[in-house]
Formats: sequence, structure tokens, C-alpha cells
Amino acid sequence: MGTILHINTAFSTAAVFLSNRKTILALKESHTQKEHASFVEPAIKEICKSAGIELKDIDAVSVINGPGSYTGLRVGLASAKAICYALNKRLILLNTLDVMAHALKLQWHVDDQHTLFCPVIDARRNEVFTALYDDSLEVIKSYSAEIVDESFLRLYKDQTVIIGGDGAFKVQHLSNSKNFIYINQLLINPSIVFLCANAFTRQLFSNVAYSEPFYLKPVYFKK
Repeated sequence: MGTILHINTAFSTAAVFLSNRKTILALKESHTQKEHASFVEPAIKEICKSAGIELKDIDAVSVINGPGSYTGLRVGLASAKAICYALNKRLILLNTLDVMAHALKLQWHVDDQHTLFCPVIDARRNEVFTALYDDSLEVIKSYSAEIVDESFLRLYKDQTVIIGGDGAFKVQHLSNSKNFIYINQLLINPSIVFLCANAFTRQLFSNVAYSEPFYLKPVYFKK
């Protein structure tokens, strides 16, 4: 297992950090979403210096590839691909919802095989990016952009569903199911490290040339 550089600019808080096996070696975060583009490169230099590691000596780069902030996804993937091209490093792409689902399970400590996990990302207006996972974190309702209304998760109102992410407030506002449990603060970084360690061990790398952001729904630009 080698040293991995992680870039996450999909959320309002950006993170750049180094890990080896399942240990975080150095971490830098930015809580100002509009500054993600200017944050990444200096942060990488700072964490490499802090960990005593030269960038050329890392073994892979991971990046959260979406869904999420459109601009953030472009910033993160562009930075990751530039490093992989320049230094001939391998690339690991992580789906945002998969990472969040793993974080939800880590933070929900009850062993119940019937529990479902539902990460939700605010997609503006009354929409969220979401998916639904079983207790083994297998996707049972695939990645989608959905309108949140009274019908959201209606089929699962009699099951325990753990819901979390910055779109959870929309679901909580409209749902009255006593079986829905909300986790406000997700511990994203440990889940990134865990999933990347597994991907590295299994050699699940992405083609640098053909990797693109996973927006989930079309990007609209104002004319």
C-alpha cells in the first residue's frame, strides 16, 4: 500500500491530504467555497512539506469526482489529472454519494442488516443528488437528481433510513417518518482514506485521459 494524495473540492469545505494505508499523514482544509481553485496547489505544497514527502514520491492521486459543486468538481479533477500527467501517477476516482454512504454507516453504530443509508447533496431549488444503499453499502436505488417532496423515500418510510448530507434539511422538513434518522455532520475524510485503500489494493485505477466529472445532471450556463 502506497502514499496517496487526496483532493476533495466537491463540498463547501475543501480538503487536501496525504495518507498511507489508512492513516492520514497531513491535512489542509478550506472552508471558503469560492476559494477552492486558489486553495489546492498551495495546500498540496504545504502538506507535502509537513509530512516530509516529495510530491514525486506519492503512488496515486484520488479525487472526489461528483456529484457536487460543478466548479469544485472541475477544479479537483483538473488538479488531479495535471499531477498524474506530470508525474506519471495513477488516478483513483471516488463517487461523492458512495463516500457519504460509507461515512453514514461509520457513524451509525447499530448493527441492523435492514438499515438503509441515504446520502443527500443539496442540488439547489427543491432538488437533491441522492442514492440509496443497503447495509452492505450496495446501491439499491441508483444515483439520481430528485425533487424532494412528500413522495421522497415514501416506499421506505417503514424501514430505518439513515439520511445525511447538506441536503438532509430538505428531507427532514417534508418527512414525518419516525424511522428516518438524520446525521448532520459527516466524517468524510476517513471514508475517503478507507475506500481509496481498498481501490489501491484492488488496482482500481481510472484512465487519466478519459476521466470526466460526474455531474449527474446537465450543466446549464446563463447566456
